[in-house]
Amino acid sequence: MLKRMKWALIFKCFAWVIGLAGTVVLMSFISIKKHKIAVSEVKILIPGADNFIEREEINSLLKQSHGPLVGLKLSEINLEKIERNIKNNPYIAFATVYADMDGIIHVEIKQRQPILRVINASDQDFYIDKNGLKMPVSPNFTANVLVANGRILEHFSGKVDTLITKTAKDLFETALFIKQDSLWDAQIEQIFVNNKNDIELIPRVGDQRIILGSADSLEIKMRNLLAFYKQAMPKVGWNVYKTINIKYTNQIICEKLKVDSLLLGVENKENNQNIESGVSSAQDSANKDISRKTNIKLNKSI
Repeated sequence: MLKRMKWALIFKCFAWVIGLAGTVVLMSFISIKKHKIAVSEVKILIPGADNFIEREEINSLLKQSHGPLVGLKLSEINLEKIERNIKNNPYIAFATVYADMDGIIHVEIKQRQPILRVINASDQDFYIDKNGLKMPVSPNFTANVLVANGRILEHFSGKVDTLITKTAKDLFETALFIKQDSLWDAQIEQIFVNNKNDIELIPRVGDQRIILGSADSLEIKMRNLLAFYKQAMPKVGWNVYKTINIKYTNQIICEKLKVDSLLLGVENKENNQNIESGVSSAQDSANKDISRKTNIKLNKSI
């Protein structure tokens, strides 16, 4: 039994020695070949539709490090330094640079993906990417994303950085939620922060402002709004309300547009009464639907 264990141990040690020796030989072979192989081509891969950075800019970064790479020996090129220089670009989230034994240098880049453009209270302009990091706008490309403005106190230093204020973090969570939902992505076109620090959503369809408040219980608030859209809006129309307040998870409060009786005249008073009746009926219907699903009460318009 002991002899078998000894032979097994000897065999394992021998295998480790052979494996290590093979690795050393292989690395030596690669090192020798790198001294002989010259760069024949540089391939740059930048996937995605956003073009914050072009191949010409990457070529410029490569030349800044070593000059023209084609023709140089692989051993003369510091690939790690090139990779670090590329990663310093604020529009690049990830980069990897490597060479194969055919003399081809591969540069693979992943751009940052903005989901929100912010114009803060000081008129600073910047993006927030899908990872919640601030990034600068580009002079060459404008991303098709939501825009947020108003009383936003988040400062931007000009460099990639994390979010600091709660309002900015709430804006990021709201924009991310909207981006991931095809319905809200099509319906919401702008975000505004009012003087009470409440987040307001500006829809494409309808003249009302949707008062979200904060991103707390965001999914519940948007589910309530969806139920209200389905039940009330088809019955009373999209231009009846001035605001739809969903900041409280247990109720929805609506404010109607004020009607100028001097302009409308006596003839439209009857129409207003019909609208009032329609609003009440639709909200009662929405109240039943939302209460059944979320156990909340829908307040009537004020």
